[in-house]
Amino acid sequence: MLRLGLRTKFIFLSCFLFLLPWLGYEYVWEMEKFLRQGQEKTLVGTTRALATALHERPALFDSQTNFLDQVVKGRDLYAYNLNNPIQLDGKLSEWQPYQSLFWHYDKRYLQGLSNEHQESDLSFDHMVGKYENYLYAAFKVTDSSLVYRAKNVLSFTRNDHLQIMLKTPEGEFKRYVVAARQDGWVNAFDATTQEPVTKIQGYFKSTDTGYNIELRFPLSMLGNKLGFAIEDWDEDKVEPQLMSTSNLQNPNDIGSVLVPSPEINRILKGMGHSGSRIWVVDNHHRVLAQSGSIHHADGVWADGLKDAPATTWWQRFEQDYLHPLYYKILTRPENEFIDTLHDVAAMQGTHIASALNGKPASSWRLTPDNKAVILSAAYPIWIQDKVIGAVIAEETTNGVRTLRNKSLEKLFNVILAVMLVGTVTLFFFASRISSRIRRLRDNAEQAIDAQGRITGKITYADSNDEIGDLSRSFANIVSRLSGYTDYLENMSSRLSHELRTPVAVVRSSLENLQMQPQSELSQKYLDRASEGVERLGKIITTMSEATRLEQSIQSAEAEEFDLTKVITGCMQGYQITYGESLFTLSLCKEPLNVSGAPEFIAQLLDKLINNALEFKTPQSTISVSLTKQEQHALLKISNQGPLLPDGLVEHIFDSMVSVRSQQHQQQPHLGLGLYIVRLICDYHHGKVLAENLDDGTGVVFTVELPIK
Repeated sequence: MLRLGLRTKFIFLSCFLFLLPWLGYEYVWEMEKFLRQGQEKTLVGTTRALATALHERPALFDSQTNFLDQVVKGRDLYAYNLNNPIQLDGKLSEWQPYQSLFWHYDKRYLQGLSNEHQESDLSFDHMVGKYENYLYAAFKVTDSSLVYRAKNVLSFTRNDHLQIMLKTPEGEFKRYVVAARQDGWVNAFDATTQEPVTKIQGYFKSTDTGYNIELRFPLSMLGNKLGFAIEDWDEDKVEPQLMSTSNLQNPNDIGSVLVPSPEINRILKGMGHSGSRIWVVDNHHRVLAQSGSIHHADGVWADGLKDAPATTWWQRFEQDYLHPLYYKILTRPENEFIDTLHDVAAMQGTHIASALNGKPASSWRLTPDNKAVILSAAYPIWIQDKVIGAVIAEETTNGVRTLRNKSLEKLFNVILAVMLVGTVTLFFFASRISSRIRRLRDNAEQAIDAQGRITGKITYADSNDEIGDLSRSFANIVSRLSGYTDYLENMSSRLSHELRTPVAVVRSSLENLQMQPQSELSQKYLDRASEGVERLGKIITTMSEATRLEQSIQSAEAEEFDLTKVITGCMQGYQITYGESLFTLSLCKEPLNVSGAPEFIAQLLDKLINNALEFKTPQSTISVSLTKQEQHALLKISNQGPLLPDGLVEHIFDSMVSVRSQQHQQQPHLGLGLYIVRLICDYHHGKVLAENLDDGTGVVFTVELPIK
């Protein structure tokens, strides 16, 4: 069974102090929930403030696509904001960052069905972008047969060329054609007047799979409709193939173009320091303007929480040792995470749909890499009781998480200090209590020997607590037990001394009576009285024997003798007295020198042999063995017979202890025989043990004595 000391128990109980960090963490976690709710309300308020600046301003939205019933991607174009101007060289290398924004046009966009059309015959990838006051367009055309414009031919339509159809800000539709005689710079031609249009500049470059075209023209030429078409002429075909973004033959079918509004962008710039990323979308979810970066959009929650350089020893200790421990549990906000909405043409979400239906809403989402949580809030923009768009603001929860971490850092510092002081205090308190109890235990063990004799006193403490009361109570109990034990120890010698005279008087009186003539009945009573006196004399003799042995042991001088010789001689005498066949001997042949008194060893053997003779079963033998085991001599005496009762093995060698039943006793026994055996073993610095045989047929006594 596991035994726990007071200190261990106090340390175990102090583990409940670890509930403090958990409680603190749960408290801060609840605080974070309220902070997130506050952040959500604040972000909705930001969108409402910006939407208020856009309410009832139709001029900001007139040139956009709000009049459309629906927007079809690929047909309706979106001019993405470009980070840098595009160098027109036909290599498309500066378009690589926007590669995912290109739209692929295949046979679905052919004007006229062709079941024999192959992807390699004609297809193209296309996108438009905006930088400052210019619109840029890129075309990566796949064409199995490139046909240039002939050098001496005025016509530019019977060769591979690009068609442009746009609506001017004045509402007029214009068609332009870009046809190259060779790789290099190209200009557009007005399809009606066939005059060159220098405002539309481009570069044509052939490739292994077709050709590339890059274009640039001022935004001032563009209204809200724009379409492109690639007309492919092959030498082996009479009719060309036309693949377009929309049907350029009918002005009403030309797709729209959405260019982020510079006016709305200027309004958003004023919100650039709000700590949020802000979008403005129309009622088709298309982005009209955008401001801010989500990587720096942590709201106002993290302001002033930047880690300052450590200047004191405590700050250095906290940063070097405590913070790495804390952040085994906590997570640091990640500023580097994947943002899939950094440059999109249209935005989706339940919160946006709700805002476009006239109800402000917010939503939470994880970034694709699960490194950040983004909060989005949307608020409707009203013009004449009609929702014309929505303002969307986005923030990460990094600010709230940073605030939570800072709170937990300070809370953990306090909790660690409390736990450290509490644990150390409890440990020393438990050590003090356990040392006092251990001292009291040692005093009690020293005051009482292994046989239960009171050999000393308990030094009591003067303290006024419960342990002091216990020590004083123990001292009082041991003092009273000491007097009672002395009385019991001396009682046998007093009784034997006091009973000798009356027993002698009775014995002499009986002898005198027997010398007189007696009747048969009187003689019978005299014989019984004589037997009683004899038994009483034997009792007195036994009591005196134990007392004399104790006195002899105290005054005996130890001498060195051969234990083997003493045991062998005694056993020869027993064999003569009780019969040789009664004993089974296995005695060591080599000398075993022991320091002590040989006559005491003989007396010890007498007691053990007599005990075995009294308890052995008829027709069984007594086994006696003497062996050497390392630096000890082992004497074993075993007999078949009744087993030792449970609970008596440890006390059978105490004084006045006997296992004999009264009805089977032929002679008086006071339980002093085995007590004498133990006294002799103690004198020789050995020990004696009684145990039942493994097979359960009898008892074995083992005496272990040190040899030289």
